[in-house]
Amino acid sequence: QGMVLNHIYSRKTPQGGIEYFWPHEVENVFDAQGKIIGAKLKADGSAVDYGGVGTMSKSKNNGVDPQDLIDRYGADTARLFTMFAAPPEATLEWNDAAVEGAHRFLRRVWAFGLKLSTLAASAAEAGDAARKLRREVHQTLQQVNFDYGRMQYNTVVSGAMKLLNALEGADAAADGMAVALREGFGILLRVLYPATPHIAHALWQELGYGAEFGDLLDAPWPQVDEAALVQDTIELMLQVNGKLRGAIQVAASADKATIEAAALASADFAKFSEGKAAKKVIVVPGRLVNVVV
Repeated sequence: QGMVLNHIYSRKTPQGGIEYFWPHEVENVFDAQGKIIGAKLKADGSAVDYGGVGTMSKSKNNGVDPQDLIDRYGADTARLFTMFAAPPEATLEWNDAAVEGAHRFLRRVWAFGLKLSTLAASAAEAGDAARKLRREVHQTLQQVNFDYGRMQYNTVVSGAMKLLNALEGADAAADGMAVALREGFGILLRVLYPATPHIAHALWQELGYGAEFGDLLDAPWPQVDEAALVQDTIELMLQVNGKLRGAIQVAASADKATIEAAALASADFAKFSEGKAAKKVIVVPGRLVNVVV
């Protein structure tokens, strides 16, 4: 288990001792590059020495009381921050702004849950947008499962953030999207549950997932839908003489000849080749096409 670190502020007393100050009692002084070079007391503006970052200690007045954090933001924010800030085996540098960020993320989760509760169910077949969302959700779930298995909880939280970004960015009015959003949010709540059990449980029950899957504590872990990962089309980066000039869309099953033809027929190639004929076309499967002129 790594150590928890925080900033250290002090100054020598007239008697030759050292007086330490709490981080909330001082205001940092920065150089032109934004690096902390000193500090001053908020109370009277007097100078204070900045000792860098070190292990939290009562004697150095740089500890953080978890109860204060819980009273202000809630236990879920405290748990989420500590899991996201660093892997379990690494040192964790305390950052008040990151705590605020964790709290804002959970507020976004709650707000999206409220939005989801207002969406009417639809029997419409999933359109391209809904299929794209499901693919992104299940790709992220695949990575989250891997990260949970190796106990990399910081990247698990990162995966949860990716899930929420995808859900928020989806067009709720698209064909079949209401069903895809509900599925995706149910996956997000189960991914978050080990880290933020209170908000996850509340939303799980409020949105009716409990009636569908049972209590969140006993609900089955979401399974990656391999069918959702299959892409009809893929995007390949287009390079001209090794420089990125655009992208082309081709069928996922397209062969080398088809990809080459699509690259040569693209508007980006016509623009950047300046009328020159292609001498060579290099296809890197699944990644890019480079046309040499």
